[in-house]
Amino acid sequence: MHICVYFWLYCTKMNASFTDLTRYVYGTTRLGDESISFEDRLAIAREAVNAGLWIHTSHQYGDALRVLRALFEEDRSKIPPTIFKLGNSSPDEVRVQITNQLEAVGTSSMAIGQVFPSGQLAEDLCTGGPGVAGLERLKAEGLVGRFEMEVWPWSSDIALRCIKGGHADHLIEAYTFYLNPLQRFVTNELWDLLLERNVSIVAMRTVAGGDVHHTAQKKDAPEYLRKRATEVASIFDRSGVKSWTEFAVRFALGFPQVRATVGSTARSSNLTEFLSATADAQPLEPEIVNEILRLQKQWSGDHDAYAAPWSM
Repeated sequence: MHICVYFWLYCTKMNASFTDLTRYVYGTTRLGDESISFEDRLAIAREAVNAGLWIHTSHQYGDALRVLRALFEEDRSKIPPTIFKLGNSSPDEVRVQITNQLEAVGTSSMAIGQVFPSGQLAEDLCTGGPGVAGLERLKAEGLVGRFEMEVWPWSSDIALRCIKGGHADHLIEAYTFYLNPLQRFVTNELWDLLLERNVSIVAMRTVAGGDVHHTAQKKDAPEYLRKRATEVASIFDRSGVKSWTEFAVRFALGFPQVRATVGSTARSSNLTEFLSATADAQPLEPEIVNEILRLQKQWSGDHDAYAAPWSM
């Protein structure tokens, strides 16, 4: 993306959807880590809710839902808006996942359902088939407020067809994927279309697993991620930004379509850093952003677009 295009985005009339999310959404993957005591996990979740944050969770995150239920039962007047991951190939399957997860946390509805469609449901969302009406019924029943679509490089074609078809524009109000300086997990074609259409985005995995210099040296990190960290570390160092968290937050939130960034932590100090970085996040310098965008375009074309599902 050229600098002129980057600045043009700031002058474009913004898509009004998903503007009510907190700029930082607390991700709950670490709440399912049983190597951390239940009380410590409950304490960090309580701190996130007391800070007024939205929550992102899933039944796939160990016993994270049990932690959230314990927290919600402490004071049901403080239950935060929550995003739940959902799937799969039919509205009936989505309904089961909604009801099971709501029952697990002890609530009757979810603010946002993050649907990862497959099979017939994916086809219906692209073509206007009966699956669209099926998801609409879940909203009409009050089980879910809104839907966003989870996207990966290997599922970008579904999102691409969905946006181009326009049959589910009223239903799928945002797209969510890994978006940070090291990972832009949608294909180049889909990324360009999201920007062109000014579609709302929820960025996932804020800091790509941790400090960029640490990632570059981390022996058990994926090889592709270590290589990217090495390339981006020099850009980060030249930027003058004081911390990797601030740098990553400013990168993601610098795109006006990005409504929030979702990141997980079990440490109070990290949560404080996330809150500080997102309180008044200003875009990075355009030349810094453009360096990263050029790398991400290359990474996507050379590697991500050809990656096997769940290999990254």
